[in-house]
Amino acid sequence: MSGNAKYSILFEPVKIGPVTAPNRFYQVPHCCGMGHVRPQAHAAMRAMKAEGGWGVVSTEECEIHPSSDLSPYAEQRLWDEHDIPALRLMTDAVHAKGALAAVELVHNGNHAANMLTRAPILAPSDMSVDFAYPKQARAMDKSDIREFRRWHRAAARRAKQAGFDVIYVYAGHHMSLPHHFLLPQFNDRSDEYGGSLENRARLIRELLEETHEEVGDTCAVAFRFAVDEMQGIDGMQAHEEGRAVVEMFAEIPDLWDVNVSDWSNDSATTRFQPNDGYQIPYIDFVKQVTTKPVVAVGRLTSPDMMLSLVKRGVVDFIGAARPSIADPFLPQKIKDGCIDEIRECIGCNICVSSDNLGVPIRCTQNPTMGEEWRRGWHPEKIAPKGSQEQALVIGAGPAGLECAMQLAKRGYQVTLAEARKEAGGRVLAESHLHGLGAWKRVADHRIYDLQQRANVQMFMQSNLTAKDVLELDIPNVFVATGASWRRDGIGRSSHKPLKIADSMQILTPDDIIAGKMPENGPVVIYDDDQIYIGGVLAEHLAAAGHKVIFMTPASMVSPWTELTLEQKRIQKSLIELGVTIHTNQELAAITSAGCKLACTYSGQAQDIQCGTVLLVTERIRHSALYDTLKAGKTAFNTLELIGDAAAPGLIADAVYAGHMAARNFEEDPQKVAQQLFKREVVSLQ
Repeated sequence: MSGNAKYSILFEPVKIGPVTAPNRFYQVPHCCGMGHVRPQAHAAMRAMKAEGGWGVVSTEECEIHPSSDLSPYAEQRLWDEHDIPALRLMTDAVHAKGALAAVELVHNGNHAANMLTRAPILAPSDMSVDFAYPKQARAMDKSDIREFRRWHRAAARRAKQAGFDVIYVYAGHHMSLPHHFLLPQFNDRSDEYGGSLENRARLIRELLEETHEEVGDTCAVAFRFAVDEMQGIDGMQAHEEGRAVVEMFAEIPDLWDVNVSDWSNDSATTRFQPNDGYQIPYIDFVKQVTTKPVVAVGRLTSPDMMLSLVKRGVVDFIGAARPSIADPFLPQKIKDGCIDEIRECIGCNICVSSDNLGVPIRCTQNPTMGEEWRRGWHPEKIAPKGSQEQALVIGAGPAGLECAMQLAKRGYQVTLAEARKEAGGRVLAESHLHGLGAWKRVADHRIYDLQQRANVQMFMQSNLTAKDVLELDIPNVFVATGASWRRDGIGRSSHKPLKIADSMQILTPDDIIAGKMPENGPVVIYDDDQIYIGGVLAEHLAAAGHKVIFMTPASMVSPWTELTLEQKRIQKSLIELGVTIHTNQELAAITSAGCKLACTYSGQAQDIQCGTVLLVTERIRHSALYDTLKAGKTAFNTLELIGDAAAPGLIADAVYAGHMAARNFEEDPQKVAQQLFKREVVSLQ
């Protein structure tokens, strides 16, 4: 083994029932927005994980029957034999890279609204559907339960035919029938499937035993189980009923995949769970109860923590979803002793937002995620340079850093100029705000890489003018000069400047990030951006002792963060900090005494007194340098505007834009344009 022998234990093979994983790195099931709709893209993405050294690579949820239809969300399917070929693409691709392939069989119960199939919605008891959808699930009778068991057995058989090595029984995240049967808040039955824990767990036992009977000769049977609901005494707790379930089934599964519920807890962001390995205190008892291998997660990114968990007997496998997305080659980098090159997950949940939007997965740290098939992108490989020799990147924010790094990897002589004292741009700036410290990893990874390269020159405090750029005489220029927040109130709700009294102190997010604080209180935060920064600033200022009034035209605080599973936590935090919240309110004017509001529905007016107004609305692109260069007489081989300077968006969008600019440099423009048209088209037979 090359690299650091210190971590050799992480690369030992581990037996899982009748199969053997080549190492201890286990990509647990995670959604990706591809599923049965985009099988080639899905196979390419999972294969990249296998190439990167993950010993076991799993699918996302895999529906076993039309009565568990998650449309419009694109998960996997094994309804019948017609679904086998699409999944065979994945298993073949993963096996070709030396890894085991796992499938998470699921019936979602009342979590599936069956919008496509319009099949009856099934649950342990009569209950509402787990969506704002005007339909209820009906309680399953004994014949329904028998049918469900038959569907699960048949799906396991099809999974074996599709080439999977590990087949899951799934009771987690409040998203599956076995989990619903297990939990009293879903199960109020009085028959042998309800009441006592043993009765509520009966269905799980049956599924585990029947899956073993069906495929256990050649396939491992894994049990994914949420040991704690993170609800205290109001839910299942790890060291009470959670432990009792593990003790009850200790030796039945070939593998225990343990985590916490619900999804917002299992995939908690660093904003609310800053520590890597945050789930370990909930699952650390499992290895004491069973002799079978255990895999656990918790945003594990540190090789030393991984090593400790294995050596202390807490887990047998290092489980990961988000860290495997941020860096598919994390295992290989540890094996090769290239730990400093790992792209650490920042826990922002951009990956989660993609699934919630029903689009292919993306990642702030890894711009190639989801583009393995469509664009042919590889996270560690990029085409060498063409005929050009030099490139100038202006601006060392997320777009500029990524662009410079990838251009340098291609072999160009890269000059990177930044106006500020430090590189990082908005990533560095926002990382100083309450809860966003981990976001600095985006800048740190790229700065470290650039500092190792002899073909890169980095100049800080270099606020280049058009004249400076021309004097440098570099023919290929990428302008990543960013954007700044508006002070005039133009945003989603108002496309014209607001009337603002000169005597009122007006601040923007840029002011707070730069260290300027409200002089007079209370401070009104008007969030017409409605993404995440308004809520972050409200928490930041309230935690610093300011009296904060939060106003937004939206019906909740930071509505976009529902996609990242944070919204409830954000609003709860603001309430606990004493922030006054006014929703469904548009800002009509700012007077010398405060704000004039208008109800978004009725137009009813009200006045709010304050001493400072923090406007969180839209951003103005900093494109002046680019515009001047473009309008000048000098012809550049390449002059491209990228990142927020081209189109303000998320940090993930800026990183992606920088990466794409570097990839497309010197490529055939027609070939680049054609990539947008590549998609998986249904074949009509």
